[in-house]
Amino acid sequence: MMPASTEILLIEDSLAEARLLQEFLQAAKSKQFRLTHVKRLQAGLEQLRSRSFDIILLDLTLPDSQGLASLAPLNKIAPSLPIVVLTNTNDEELAIEAVRQGAQDYLVKRQVNTEVLVRSLLYAIERKQAAESLRSANEALQVQFQERSVELAKAQEANQVTSEFVSMLSHDFRNPLTTILLSTGLLEYNGHRLTNETKLTHFQLIRSAIANMNNLLEEVILIGKADVGKLQCNPTEFSLEPFCRQLVSEFQLTISDRHQLIFSSFGEFPKQSWDESLLRHILTNLLSNAIKYSPAGGLIKFEVTAQATAVTFKIQDSGIGIPQEYQKQLFQPFTRAENTDTIPGTGLGLAIVKRCIEAYKGQISVNSEIGLGTTFTVVLPLPETLT
Repeated sequence: MMPASTEILLIEDSLAEARLLQEFLQAAKSKQFRLTHVKRLQAGLEQLRSRSFDIILLDLTLPDSQGLASLAPLNKIAPSLPIVVLTNTNDEELAIEAVRQGAQDYLVKRQVNTEVLVRSLLYAIERKQAAESLRSANEALQVQFQERSVELAKAQEANQVTSEFVSMLSHDFRNPLTTILLSTGLLEYNGHRLTNETKLTHFQLIRSAIANMNNLLEEVILIGKADVGKLQCNPTEFSLEPFCRQLVSEFQLTISDRHQLIFSSFGEFPKQSWDESLLRHILTNLLSNAIKYSPAGGLIKFEVTAQATAVTFKIQDSGIGIPQEYQKQLFQPFTRAENTDTIPGTGLGLAIVKRCIEAYKGQISVNSEIGLGTTFTVVLPLPETLT
């Protein structure tokens, strides 16, 4: 929320420039501003130590500080305070670099008027507040996951979980948060300059970043439930074979022309009680991996076989394969083989598959060779055999 009166610290050695800025602010009708003017950086630092401000207007050419050197001491004393730099026309490249290093905006002195000045000040304050909110939310999220990691570590006697969660957060959450922050800043301040197509692109980037964060949170929550014994079967009655065919149809709508997904079933599939959510997690992750780790395309086979006491699912691809040394730790969270560096992923998919299969009291095995492909075989007992 914007304060009723905006307190501005102006660090400017030119009295004439300071007087002109004061006149512009006094002419503003939509907002009240109070300006405190000092001529040197050190005087500005003393002001920041003794009282509160909402924003800093900073001249990049001062008697006791030149250019970007002024930013560090100001950010050290008031890291949450937005800074708008003032520059002459021939200093514009320097001002742009100042923005890259943390200033919220820059103003070319010859182009300043009341409207431009007020808009820049208000937008700078709002952007800084948004950035601080995102930073605080990210820190709070990291704290929550660290606390959760400790609980899981105690429950499973796996102290490495804490470091794995923190490592995951620092990478997989920071990237979409940065995308959201940059896109919202551009839309907020430069929206009037952007084409509708560019605006739509940034909105799509924001939505995609939010969706990625949400998916990652859901995966982590599912892993957490499984590790504390809260992931259980909630069956409903349906026929397994049509369910699998529908799943394949959904994938065929999105896979590239390079891939060929073939489904086949063997045996009888009467209506029985299955947990649709667990089955979907298992099969979706395995099919997604078969497609993702076959970047050159090729044939992907999905077979379902009904037996007397169990159902066997087999998913086979002709992709890059899994190195032998990684196959033993394949189902641990955040584990990815060395030959997957160029393929996006969190290392949680197979961990989720394993937890869901364990909730079903089933089994999973893998057969893979580098360059020849991978086959996952899942055996789930029929619902009647679980009672």
